[in-house]
Amino acid sequence: MLLPLAMLFVAMLLIANTIAMKIVKLGPFNIQAGILCFPLTYIFGDVLVEVYGYAKSRLVIWTGLLCQVFMAAFYYLSVLLPPASFWEGQEAWSSFFSLSPRIVAGSLIAYAVGEFLNAVVMSRLKIHTSGRFLWIRTIGSTIIGEGADTLVFNFIAFAWVFEFKNLFSIIISAYLLKVAYEIVATPFTYSIVAWLKRVEGVDHFDHKLKSYNPFKILNE
Repeated sequence: MLLPLAMLFVAMLLIANTIAMKIVKLGPFNIQAGILCFPLTYIFGDVLVEVYGYAKSRLVIWTGLLCQVFMAAFYYLSVLLPPASFWEGQEAWSSFFSLSPRIVAGSLIAYAVGEFLNAVVMSRLKIHTSGRFLWIRTIGSTIIGEGADTLVFNFIAFAWVFEFKNLFSIIISAYLLKVAYEIVATPFTYSIVAWLKRVEGVDHFDHKLKSYNPFKILNE
């Protein structure tokens, strides 16, 4: 089940990045539309580490990063291609898919920082808790990983674009909702983890992991 889970992880990541350009208002919160599915990448990330361990999760995280690079590149190429003479959507297409370098850089850096922090915290807490208290690991790793992700992305992408009071509002709103999302989804996470461990016959601990270095993806 590792492959389907990894595919869902990457799919949620790409969808979230595609719709993240829209800032929406939900009650008192001003947030990116990516909030609809981006927290799922952290839930899937938690499940990957919990069941299969950090080393396999590290490979999935890098796969997600590479897919984001391809997505941004092909979006940009689609904007550059000359439109057919009868097609009238070029202006709207360019407006939506002309991702600025800051958005791309912010997304990639924030994703890498947040996901790897999330994975490391999940892995270390599993060892320290002897596999108990899954909720502490999932919520604790999200508090750290999502916090870093939200802060890094928004500052790289939107600093001096929005007024800082609005930027601060977006960061706080997104962070609180992402953590709340994780808390509400905890029963779902428990169910998926229990089912995967039973079906796969795997409950990996990283006692023998040689390195948490995110760049060391071989020989683990």
